[in-house]
Amino acid sequence: MLYLSIIRSSTILQEILLKDQSWWNYYHRHLETIRPAIVDNIIKVLSCGKLFKGYREYQCSKEGCLHFKNVPQSCNSRFCPTCGKRATDQWVNKQREILPKCEWQHITFTIPKQYWLYFHKHRSLLNLYAKQATDLIQKIAQRHGVKVGIFIAIHTFGRDLQWHPHVHVSVTMGGICIETNEWKDIRFSKKAMMPMWKYRITKLLRDAMKSGLIDTDFSLLNKMYHRYWHIHCGKPTKNPWRTITYLGRYIKRPPIALSKLKHYDGKNITFQYLNHRNGKYKTANMDIDHFIYKFTQHVPDKNFRLIRYYGFLANRVRGLLLNKVYELLDQVVEEVKFLGWRALHIHNFGEDPLKCLLCGSEMVLHKVHDGMSHKEVSQHHKALATRDIIR
Repeated sequence: MLYLSIIRSSTILQEILLKDQSWWNYYHRHLETIRPAIVDNIIKVLSCGKLFKGYREYQCSKEGCLHFKNVPQSCNSRFCPTCGKRATDQWVNKQREILPKCEWQHITFTIPKQYWLYFHKHRSLLNLYAKQATDLIQKIAQRHGVKVGIFIAIHTFGRDLQWHPHVHVSVTMGGICIETNEWKDIRFSKKAMMPMWKYRITKLLRDAMKSGLIDTDFSLLNKMYHRYWHIHCGKPTKNPWRTITYLGRYIKRPPIALSKLKHYDGKNITFQYLNHRNGKYKTANMDIDHFIYKFTQHVPDKNFRLIRYYGFLANRVRGLLLNKVYELLDQVVEEVKFLGWRALHIHNFGEDPLKCLLCGSEMVLHKVHDGMSHKEVSQHHKALATRDIIR
């Protein structure tokens, strides 16, 4: 007798989207306005863990033991709770090895809420939004004759799933001195950055208005310009690890943790979120249509990069300058070890997924079963969303 185990079960998110065909109903109600990237990611989420996408078959290595296990292929969507968690851990592990071990400063750039809608309706502006933040940092560093290392993360959501575009910037508090080719310290202050940031965003929106991209007037821009804009400058840290871990939780995973989803009855959903103003948890309740809208509005368009690198970390100069930085900081960098699904499973859950449940021996790869491509799976969108059989 053969003993089979499959290590992937349906996620809470999949069940919410499938219950009473909530996603399929939402999809048909919003056919004319829903973005292709949203449909593409939801199909990935719904098909994740299904054997028709392909799987690897493992068998127990002990002679006579008949236990085998099928491990489904990943869907690679950051909105998938399972695959997003794996991508997060892999990204964090890589950055901890590569980024320079020096003092870092974490800066968060925000804009008035009166401007949020412009970046929601015209997502191309998000690229320019992020560019203004990095250009500002590099401009200040250039004035001090320093080339710093920067990585940024573009966030579009708050804890309650509202649309709240902002940019997290992590920058080295030092860099390569342009004149002496030595390491030179630097620090960025809110007082110096505030007027530069307000001017850059105001000009960005003014140009968008003149080109006819957005519909506003100069009076609003002038009014907002003379208000206080929040720029958060975190305390310096001796390395970027804390920031890497913090950003990883939000960049490569869904905009809400599944543990925060408390109740769903087919019509309304309840979840908790942390209110930053008072440090207390609040409860939000909304109908499923509104939840799907708020959740999917944060799906980035295809090929939109949420994490970007600049300065001596930019891809085009990293190969040359990063080794120089390691040398100046006396940092020895070992080859980054890729953490596969097995290692990550052990790290997160404390158990080996390839340890035989029957005899405790190691399970070994027996066969790889090819499955449908994503393009082929997409042709079964309705069947996926309605729990129909896919042949």
